[in-house]
Amino acid sequence: MRLIIVGGLKGQIIAAARIAIAHGANVTHTESLEQTLAVLRAKGADLLMIDVAQPIAKYVAALEAERIRTPIVACGTSTDARAAVAAIQAGAREYVPLPPDPELIAAVLEAVAADQSSLIWRDPAMERVVQLAAQIARSDAPVLVTGESGTGKEVIARHLHQKSLRKDKPFVAVNCAAIPDNLLESELFGHEKGAFTGAVARRIGKFEEASGGTLLLDEISEMDVRLQAKLLRALQERMIDRVGGTQPVRVDLRIIATSNRNLGDAVREGSFREDLFYRLNVVHLRLPALRERPADILALADHFTKKYAEINGLPLRPLASDARKLLLTNSWRGNVRELENTIHRAVLLAQGPEIGTEAVMTPEGETLGPASGRDPAARAAQTAEAVTRSLVGHTVADVERELILDTLDHCLGNRTHAAKILGISIRTLRNKLSEYGAAGIAVAEPGQARVSAA
Repeated sequence: MRLIIVGGLKGQIIAAARIAIAHGANVTHTESLEQTLAVLRAKGADLLMIDVAQPIAKYVAALEAERIRTPIVACGTSTDARAAVAAIQAGAREYVPLPPDPELIAAVLEAVAADQSSLIWRDPAMERVVQLAAQIARSDAPVLVTGESGTGKEVIARHLHQKSLRKDKPFVAVNCAAIPDNLLESELFGHEKGAFTGAVARRIGKFEEASGGTLLLDEISEMDVRLQAKLLRALQERMIDRVGGTQPVRVDLRIIATSNRNLGDAVREGSFREDLFYRLNVVHLRLPALRERPADILALADHFTKKYAEINGLPLRPLASDARKLLLTNSWRGNVRELENTIHRAVLLAQGPEIGTEAVMTPEGETLGPASGRDPAARAAQTAEAVTRSLVGHTVADVERELILDTLDHCLGNRTHAAKILGISIRTLRNKLSEYGAAGIAVAEPGQARVSAA
């Protein structure tokens, strides 16, 4: 637990710090917003405890501007009620009265520690998903989560459960792709003794096990169409039938389904029931691939570095700057799962005080890099991605102009050939070239490449 205490270290705040340290917190003291942001940028924190004499609203706004999601707890004298209300209204999560109560401090630290198992994100692309999840978490509406393998679909499902009204009830996950069709029905709905060969006793299924809580149907697109019909009935009526049973069983749960396939396409192909698709697709959370949220790469890498150092009883070694740059160049086709495995390997292989590039490698022992372990198609995809990124910051008009002029150069000024390659009419091309010429931009004449006006 990394705790930053902000404000003058007066006697009562010192006492709160000592209580936190006694409960295992690593405490840092800062006196201003600038100092606090510097610490957060350098090493982060799990909790900010801020004196109400500080401008709480300013801290909240500064953290939001930098997408730092460290929770804030305000603290002040128990007689300062107006300051307490103002702090909560400004965005503080809790208010801790001083002199400090050891049990209250411990409870706050425990609550924050529990939140450490929640999502880790920094990128705006992921921010949109998390915001939508927060809006619908407390409802019982079914949720469909889609995304490539390894993007964290189960993580967001657990996050939804933890933020729901069912958080104190079971969270049960079933991987529909990993269980043979002839066993999945029994796994989901349970069976009675003697229902089939090997059914030596009654067994409740995952629906009953999760009753009151949340059931995650992972990779639901792999479920047999016949079983989809029984699932649809269970969702509609909140009743299930055990295999071999004679009496329906009532269940009360929330369904979250995931798929790495486009279920709309599966419906059109006939491999997924349309009525079940609409029953599940009340809310759709699409998780972007890791390459679509580059700001998350280093945040996740730091998290996994700490996690696997602790698990393996190794000293915590930070990622060296060159290793961090290397992580940002990789395409991460395996998404967060690939990144996690890479960091786990690096933690085990690192020798010096930092994790350098020599420890960041593929499972085959190759140095991680843009072409490491990649087939030609993957390398081509990565090249295309790099080209796309190079266009960021340019207007559409700029990109269009350079494409037209470069194509014309390639055709040595032949307007007809250039227009065919560009997929536009010769008249449109001539109009564009006239505009460029009027603006003083060099345009290739027939039979020759462009000569720069400079």
